[in-house]
Amino acid sequence: MTITSTRVIMPQIIVIVSTITSSRRNFKFLGSINSGGVFVMSFKPSQVLEVSLSQDPSKRIDKALCDAVPEKYSLSRSRIKRLIEIGCVVSSDNGLVATSKTKTVPLSNWDITLSSIETINMEPENIPIQIVYEDNHLIVINKSVGMVVHPAPGSPNGTLVNALMYHFGSELSAIGGKKRPGIVHRIDKDTSGLLVIAKSDVAHAGLAAQFEAHTVSRHYTAFCYGIISILNPRLKSLHEASFESSNLLRISGNIARHRFNRKKMAIYSNIGRSAVTRAKTEVFYGKIASKLDCWLETGRTHQIRAHLAHIGHGLIGDPVYGNRRKLKTKNLNEVEETFLGNFKRQALHARTLSFEHPVTKQLVSFTSDLPEDLQQLEKILKKID
Repeated sequence: MTITSTRVIMPQIIVIVSTITSSRRNFKFLGSINSGGVFVMSFKPSQVLEVSLSQDPSKRIDKALCDAVPEKYSLSRSRIKRLIEIGCVVSSDNGLVATSKTKTVPLSNWDITLSSIETINMEPENIPIQIVYEDNHLIVINKSVGMVVHPAPGSPNGTLVNALMYHFGSELSAIGGKKRPGIVHRIDKDTSGLLVIAKSDVAHAGLAAQFEAHTVSRHYTAFCYGIISILNPRLKSLHEASFESSNLLRISGNIARHRFNRKKMAIYSNIGRSAVTRAKTEVFYGKIASKLDCWLETGRTHQIRAHLAHIGHGLIGDPVYGNRRKLKTKNLNEVEETFLGNFKRQALHARTLSFEHPVTKQLVSFTSDLPEDLQQLEKILKKID
Protein backbone atom coordinates (compact mmCIF):
# COMPACT_ATOMS: atom_id res chain seq x y z
CA MET A 1 0.00 0.00 0.00
CA THR A 2 1.35 3.42 -0.95
CA ILE A 3 -0.14 6.45 0.76
CA THR A 4 -0.14 9.71 -1.18
CA SER A 5 -2.53 12.12 0.57
CA THR A 6 -1.27 14.63 3.09
CA ARG A 7 -2.89 16.58 5.90
CA VAL A 8 -1.31 19.60 7.55
CA ILE A 9 -2.34 20.53 11.08
CA MET A 10 -2.08 24.30 11.60
CA PRO A 11 -3.03 26.24 14.72
CA GLN A 12 -6.84 26.17 15.04
CA ILE A 13 -7.47 24.74 11.53
CA ILE A 14 -6.99 21.67 9.36
CA VAL A 15 -5.99 22.27 5.74
CA ILE A 16 -5.75 19.90 2.80
CA VAL A 17 -2.50 20.50 0.92
CA SER A 18 -0.73 19.22 -2.17
CA THR A 19 0.14 15.53 -2.50
CA ILE A 20 3.38 14.01 -1.32
CA THR A 21 4.66 11.43 -3.78
CA SER A 22 6.18 8.27 -4.30
CA SER A 23 32.70 13.04 29.09
CA ARG A 24 31.52 11.58 31.81
CA ARG A 25 31.34 12.39 35.49
CA ASN A 26 29.17 11.87 38.57
CA PHE A 27 25.85 13.63 38.37
CA LYS A 28 22.58 14.14 40.17
CA PHE A 29 19.14 13.71 38.62
CA LEU A 30 16.10 15.61 39.87
CA GLY A 31 12.47 15.23 38.77
CA SER A 32 9.02 16.22 39.94
CA ILE A 33 5.41 16.68 38.90
CA ASN A 34 4.32 20.33 39.05
CA SER A 35 0.91 21.64 40.09
CA GLY A 36 -0.37 21.35 36.53
CA GLY A 37 0.52 17.67 36.32
CA VAL A 38 3.47 18.30 34.02
CA PHE A 39 6.61 16.25 34.53
CA VAL A 40 9.56 18.62 35.03
CA MET A 41 13.21 17.61 35.07
CA SER A 42 16.43 19.39 35.96
CA PHE A 43 19.96 18.10 35.42
CA LYS A 44 23.61 18.92 35.73
CA PRO A 45 25.88 19.28 32.66
CA SER A 46 24.87 17.32 29.57
CA GLN A 47 26.60 13.98 29.04
CA VAL A 48 26.00 10.94 26.90
CA LEU A 49 26.66 7.65 28.65
CA GLU A 50 27.32 4.72 26.32
CA VAL A 51 26.21 1.39 27.76
CA SER A 52 26.34 -2.19 26.46
CA LEU A 53 24.06 -4.81 27.98
CA SER A 54 25.43 -8.09 29.28
CA GLN A 55 25.27 -11.50 27.61
CA ASP A 56 22.31 -12.38 29.83
CA PRO A 57 20.51 -9.13 30.69
CA SER A 58 17.39 -8.71 32.78
CA LYS A 59 14.15 -8.71 30.79
CA ARG A 60 13.36 -5.23 32.15
CA ILE A 61 15.20 -2.53 30.20
CA ASP A 62 15.62 -0.22 33.22
CA LYS A 63 17.12 -3.02 35.35
CA ALA A 64 19.33 -4.26 32.49
CA LEU A 65 20.72 -0.76 31.97
CA CYS A 66 21.18 -0.25 35.70
CA ASP A 67 23.18 -3.49 35.87
CA ALA A 68 25.33 -2.37 32.92
CA VAL A 69 26.15 1.17 34.12
CA PRO A 70 29.45 1.36 36.06
CA GLU A 71 29.00 2.05 39.78
CA LYS A 72 30.98 5.29 39.62
CA TYR A 73 28.05 6.98 37.83
CA SER A 74 25.66 6.31 40.73
CA LEU A 75 22.75 5.83 38.33
CA SER A 76 19.85 4.11 40.09
CA ARG A 77 17.13 2.13 38.39
CA SER A 78 14.50 4.74 39.28
CA ARG A 79 16.63 7.44 37.63
CA ILE A 80 17.07 5.32 34.51
CA LYS A 81 13.32 4.70 34.48
CA ARG A 82 12.65 8.44 34.47
CA LEU A 83 15.18 9.01 31.72
CA ILE A 84 13.40 6.34 29.69
CA GLU A 85 10.06 8.08 30.30
CA ILE A 86 11.25 11.35 28.75
CA GLY A 87 12.98 9.71 25.80
CA CYS A 88 16.61 10.10 26.90
CA VAL A 89 17.54 6.44 26.29
CA VAL A 90 18.12 5.56 22.64
CA SER A 91 19.53 2.44 20.99
CA SER A 92 22.76 3.19 19.17
CA ASP A 93 22.21 -0.04 17.22
CA ASN A 94 19.02 1.01 15.41
CA GLY A 95 17.85 4.42 16.68
CA LEU A 96 14.99 2.94 18.73
CA VAL A 97 13.78 5.18 21.55
CA ALA A 98 13.43 3.01 24.65
CA THR A 99 10.18 2.67 26.56
CA SER A 100 9.37 0.74 29.72
CA LYS A 101 8.14 -2.09 27.48
CA THR A 102 11.23 -2.35 25.30
CA LYS A 103 12.57 -5.89 25.17
CA THR A 104 16.22 -6.32 26.07
CA VAL A 105 18.67 -7.89 23.64
CA PRO A 106 21.98 -9.42 24.82
CA LEU A 107 25.01 -7.23 24.07
CA SER A 108 22.83 -4.44 22.63
CA ASN A 109 24.14 -0.87 22.89
CA TRP A 110 22.41 2.19 24.34
CA ASP A 111 23.06 5.92 24.68
CA ILE A 112 21.76 7.52 27.89
CA THR A 113 21.57 11.32 27.63
CA LEU A 114 22.09 13.12 30.91
CA SER A 115 20.71 16.62 30.47
CA SER A 116 22.20 19.99 31.43
CA ILE A 117 20.80 22.34 34.10
CA GLU A 118 17.49 23.34 32.57
CA THR A 119 13.89 22.28 32.64
CA ILE A 120 12.37 19.82 30.24
CA ASN A 121 8.69 20.69 30.27
CA MET A 122 6.44 18.11 28.59
CA GLU A 123 3.64 20.58 27.80
CA PRO A 124 1.42 20.56 24.70
CA GLU A 125 2.19 23.32 22.20
CA ASN A 126 0.11 24.51 19.25
CA ILE A 127 2.75 23.92 16.53
CA PRO A 128 1.92 23.08 12.88
CA ILE A 129 2.76 19.52 11.86
CA GLN A 130 2.36 17.72 8.54
CA ILE A 131 0.52 14.41 8.63
CA VAL A 132 1.20 12.04 5.74
CA TYR A 133 -0.98 9.22 7.10
CA GLU A 134 -3.08 8.50 10.16
CA ASP A 135 -5.24 5.64 11.43
CA ASN A 136 -6.30 4.37 14.86
CA HIS A 137 -2.87 2.93 15.58
CA LEU A 138 -0.18 5.11 14.04
CA ILE A 139 0.69 8.42 12.43
CA VAL A 140 3.32 9.13 9.79
CA ILE A 141 4.83 12.62 10.07
CA ASN A 142 6.75 14.60 7.49
CA LYS A 143 9.14 16.43 9.85
CA SER A 144 10.33 19.87 8.85
CA VAL A 145 13.92 21.10 9.02
CA GLY A 146 14.89 22.56 12.39
CA MET A 147 12.33 20.64 14.45
CA VAL A 148 13.73 18.54 17.29
CA VAL A 149 11.86 15.27 17.77
CA HIS A 150 11.88 15.15 21.57
CA PRO A 151 12.50 17.73 24.34
CA ALA A 152 16.16 17.62 25.32
CA PRO A 153 19.00 19.84 26.56
CA GLY A 154 19.03 23.02 24.49
CA SER A 155 15.55 22.23 23.11
CA PRO A 156 13.20 22.10 26.09
CA ASN A 157 10.16 22.99 23.99
CA GLY A 158 8.97 23.62 20.45
CA THR A 159 9.54 19.97 19.55
CA LEU A 160 7.53 17.42 17.59
CA VAL A 161 6.49 15.79 20.87
CA ASN A 162 5.09 19.08 22.18
CA ALA A 163 3.10 19.43 18.95
CA LEU A 164 1.85 15.83 19.07
CA MET A 165 0.69 16.25 22.65
CA TYR A 166 -1.34 19.31 21.65
CA HIS A 167 -2.95 17.81 18.54
CA PHE A 168 -3.45 14.22 19.71
CA GLY A 169 -3.21 14.22 23.52
CA SER A 170 -4.54 10.99 25.00
CA GLU A 171 -4.63 9.34 21.54
CA LEU A 172 -0.89 8.72 21.77
CA SER A 173 0.51 5.46 23.13
CA ALA A 174 0.61 5.31 26.92
CA ILE A 175 3.34 4.00 29.21
CA GLY A 176 2.68 3.15 32.84
CA GLY A 177 -0.76 4.81 32.76
CA LYS A 178 0.66 8.24 31.77
CA LYS A 179 0.26 10.02 28.45
CA ARG A 180 3.28 9.28 26.30
CA PRO A 181 4.29 10.87 23.03
CA GLY A 182 4.61 7.60 21.10
CA ILE A 183 8.03 8.31 19.63
CA VAL A 184 9.49 5.09 18.21
CA HIS A 185 12.55 6.44 16.36
CA ARG A 186 14.25 9.75 15.57
CA ILE A 187 15.98 11.70 12.86
CA ASP A 188 18.33 14.63 13.42
CA LYS A 189 16.99 18.14 14.00
CA ASP A 190 18.19 19.39 10.62
CA THR A 191 17.31 16.26 8.67
CA SER A 192 13.86 16.53 7.13
CA GLY A 193 11.47 13.73 6.27
CA LEU A 194 9.39 10.81 7.45
CA LEU A 195 8.82 9.50 10.97
CA VAL A 196 6.27 7.01 12.27
CA ILE A 197 4.50 7.73 15.58
CA ALA A 198 2.61 5.13 17.63
CA LYS A 199 -0.91 5.89 18.83
CA SER A 200 -1.72 2.53 20.43
CA ASP A 201 0.46 0.41 22.69
CA VAL A 202 0.04 -2.51 20.28
CA ALA A 203 1.43 -0.39 17.45
CA HIS A 204 4.28 0.87 19.60
CA ALA A 205 5.37 -2.64 20.52
CA GLY A 206 5.04 -3.90 16.94
CA LEU A 207 6.96 -1.01 15.42
CA ALA A 208 9.69 -1.23 18.06
CA ALA A 209 10.15 -4.92 17.30
CA GLN A 210 10.62 -4.15 13.60
CA PHE A 211 13.22 -1.48 14.32
CA GLU A 212 15.04 -3.89 16.60
CA ALA A 213 15.03 -6.52 13.85
CA HIS A 214 16.19 -3.99 11.19
CA THR A 215 13.19 -4.84 8.99
CA VAL A 216 12.02 -1.23 8.56
CA SER A 217 13.14 0.14 5.19
CA ARG A 218 14.33 3.76 5.21
CA HIS A 219 15.77 5.53 2.17
CA TYR A 220 17.33 8.98 2.29
CA THR A 221 18.04 11.48 -0.47
CA ALA A 222 21.46 13.06 0.07
CA PHE A 223 23.47 15.71 -1.76
CA CYS A 224 27.19 15.29 -1.24
CA TYR A 225 30.37 16.98 -2.40
CA GLY A 226 32.24 15.43 -5.30
CA ILE A 227 31.66 12.35 -7.44
CA ILE A 228 31.41 8.86 -5.97
CA SER A 229 32.91 6.68 -8.68
CA ILE A 230 34.31 3.18 -8.94
CA LEU A 231 37.24 4.78 -10.79
CA ASN A 232 38.15 6.99 -7.83
CA PRO A 233 41.58 5.77 -6.59
CA ARG A 234 40.99 7.18 -3.11
CA LEU A 235 37.84 5.11 -2.64
CA LYS A 236 39.66 2.02 -3.90
CA SER A 237 42.28 2.52 -1.19
CA LEU A 238 39.77 2.76 1.67
CA HIS A 239 39.18 -0.44 3.61
CA GLU A 240 35.68 0.73 4.55
CA ALA A 241 34.51 1.37 0.96
CA SER A 242 33.64 -1.18 -1.71
CA PHE A 243 31.45 -1.20 -4.82
CA GLU A 244 28.75 -3.84 -5.20
CA SER A 245 28.01 -2.56 -8.71
CA SER A 246 29.30 0.29 -10.85
CA ASN A 247 27.27 2.92 -8.98
CA LEU A 248 26.34 1.19 -5.71
CA LEU A 249 28.78 1.92 -2.90
CA ARG A 250 28.89 -0.02 0.35
CA ILE A 251 30.46 1.73 3.35
CA SER A 252 31.19 -0.45 6.37
CA GLY A 253 33.01 1.21 9.24
CA ASN A 254 32.55 1.04 13.00
CA ILE A 255 30.97 4.18 14.46
CA ALA A 256 31.72 5.58 17.91
CA ARG A 257 31.72 9.01 19.48
CA HIS A 258 34.60 11.25 18.50
CA ARG A 259 37.42 11.15 21.04
CA PHE A 260 37.48 14.93 21.48
CA ASN A 261 34.09 16.20 20.22
CA ARG A 262 31.30 14.36 22.03
CA LYS A 263 28.63 15.79 19.72
CA LYS A 264 30.29 14.16 16.73
CA MET A 265 30.66 10.55 15.60
CA ALA A 266 33.78 9.07 14.00
CA ILE A 267 34.84 5.93 12.12
CA TYR A 268 37.18 3.46 13.83
CA SER A 269 38.56 0.05 12.97
CA ASN A 270 38.94 -1.42 16.46
CA ILE A 271 36.22 0.24 18.59
CA GLY A 272 32.61 1.28 18.20
CA ARG A 273 29.63 -0.47 16.67
CA SER A 274 29.48 -1.98 13.23
CA ALA A 275 27.59 0.11 10.67
CA VAL A 276 26.77 -0.41 6.99
CA THR A 277 25.51 2.27 4.61
CA ARG A 278 24.71 1.81 0.94
CA ALA A 279 24.74 4.76 -1.43
CA LYS A 280 23.56 4.70 -5.03
CA THR A 281 24.36 7.68 -7.24
CA GLU A 282 21.24 9.08 -8.93
CA VAL A 283 22.65 12.26 -10.51
CA PHE A 284 26.14 13.64 -11.15
CA TYR A 285 26.53 17.43 -11.18
CA GLY A 286 29.72 17.55 -13.24
CA LYS A 287 32.58 16.95 -10.83
CA ILE A 288 31.05 19.24 -8.21
CA ALA A 289 28.45 17.16 -6.39
CA SER A 290 26.23 14.09 -6.46
CA LYS A 291 22.65 13.23 -5.58
CA LEU A 292 22.49 9.93 -3.72
CA ASP A 293 19.92 7.39 -2.64
CA CYS A 294 21.19 6.13 0.73
CA TRP A 295 19.82 3.33 2.87
CA LEU A 296 20.90 1.79 6.12
CA GLU A 297 21.64 -1.79 7.06
CA THR A 298 22.13 -0.50 10.60
CA GLY A 299 20.92 2.73 12.19
CA ARG A 300 23.70 4.37 14.18
CA THR A 301 23.73 7.99 15.27
CA HIS A 302 24.73 10.29 12.34
CA GLN A 303 25.52 7.17 10.29
CA ILE A 304 25.07 8.57 6.77
CA ARG A 305 26.71 11.87 7.68
CA ALA A 306 29.73 10.26 9.32
CA HIS A 307 30.23 7.56 6.69
CA LEU A 308 30.10 9.96 3.73
CA ALA A 309 32.43 12.41 5.45
CA HIS A 310 34.89 9.61 6.19
CA ILE A 311 35.21 8.70 2.51
CA GLY A 312 35.69 12.36 1.55
CA HIS A 313 32.19 13.04 0.26
CA GLY A 314 30.50 14.84 3.14
CA LEU A 315 26.97 16.19 2.84
CA ILE A 316 26.58 19.68 1.43
CA GLY A 317 25.82 22.18 4.20
CA ASP A 318 26.62 19.80 7.06
CA PRO A 319 27.88 22.08 9.87
CA VAL A 320 29.51 19.19 11.75
CA TYR A 321 30.97 16.93 9.06
CA GLY A 322 31.11 19.19 6.00
CA ASN A 323 34.66 20.49 6.55
CA ARG A 324 33.52 23.98 5.44
CA ARG A 325 33.80 23.11 1.78
CA LYS A 326 32.28 25.59 -0.65
CA LEU A 327 30.61 25.23 -4.01
CA LYS A 328 31.71 27.46 -6.87
CA THR A 329 29.32 30.27 -7.77
CA LYS A 330 30.59 31.26 -11.22
CA ASN A 331 27.25 30.89 -13.04
CA LEU A 332 24.99 32.04 -10.21
CA ASN A 333 23.12 35.26 -9.60
CA GLU A 334 23.21 37.17 -6.33
CA VAL A 335 20.11 35.48 -4.90
CA GLU A 336 21.52 32.03 -5.61
CA GLU A 337 24.92 32.92 -4.15
CA THR A 338 23.19 34.18 -1.00
CA PHE A 339 21.17 30.97 -0.77
CA LEU A 340 24.31 28.82 -0.86
CA GLY A 341 26.03 31.05 1.67
CA ASN A 342 23.11 30.65 4.06
CA PHE A 343 22.62 26.92 3.52
CA LYS A 344 23.69 25.64 6.95
CA ARG A 345 21.98 22.27 7.32
CA GLN A 346 22.97 18.83 6.10
CA ALA A 347 21.41 18.14 2.68
CA LEU A 348 19.67 14.97 3.87
CA HIS A 349 16.00 14.02 3.58
CA ALA A 350 14.26 10.88 4.87
CA ARG A 351 12.41 10.21 1.62
CA THR A 352 10.77 6.80 2.01
CA LEU A 353 9.59 4.72 4.94
CA SER A 354 8.26 1.16 4.61
CA PHE A 355 7.23 -1.35 7.25
CA GLU A 356 4.64 -3.96 8.13
CA HIS A 357 1.61 -2.33 9.74
CA PRO A 358 1.76 -3.67 13.30
CA VAL A 359 -2.00 -4.35 13.41
CA THR A 360 -3.21 -5.06 9.85
CA LYS A 361 0.07 -6.82 8.95
CA GLN A 362 0.00 -5.19 5.51
CA LEU A 363 3.19 -3.71 4.03
CA VAL A 364 2.81 0.07 4.00
CA SER A 365 5.08 2.49 2.18
CA PHE A 366 5.29 6.28 2.33
CA THR A 367 7.17 8.77 0.18
CA SER A 368 7.94 12.44 0.75
CA ASP A 369 9.01 15.01 -1.83
CA LEU A 370 12.13 17.06 -1.22
CA PRO A 371 11.43 20.16 0.89
CA GLU A 372 11.74 23.59 -0.75
CA ASP A 373 15.32 24.25 0.38
CA LEU A 374 16.61 21.00 -1.14
CA GLN A 375 14.63 21.61 -4.31
CA GLN A 376 16.33 25.00 -4.59
CA LEU A 377 19.73 23.43 -3.89
CA GLU A 378 19.11 20.89 -6.65
CA LYS A 379 18.25 23.64 -9.16
CA ILE A 380 21.46 25.49 -8.29
CA LEU A 381 23.58 22.33 -8.62
CA LYS A 382 22.17 21.78 -12.09
CA LYS A 383 23.04 25.36 -12.99
CA ILE A 384 26.65 25.23 -11.80
CA ASP A 385 27.21 21.81 -13.35
